[in-house]
Amino acid sequence: MQVQFRTKKEANMEQEREFLALSPIERVYRFLVLMQRINRFPTKAKHDENKFIIQITTGK
Repeated sequence: MQVQFRTKKEANMEQEREFLALSPIERVYRFLVLMQRINRFPTKAKHDENKFIIQITTGK
């Protein structure tokens, strides 16, 4: 593991460059994975039984 010391601005710029280097479809998948991970965090939002769910399955 390598430790790097940099400013938040530098880290954000590197993250943005790496994200923009992805293909458009990879960006969509990364966004959907991020949304799935965010759902694991505790929230005060009410649980809605009628929510819209996108389920991605691999063809393997």
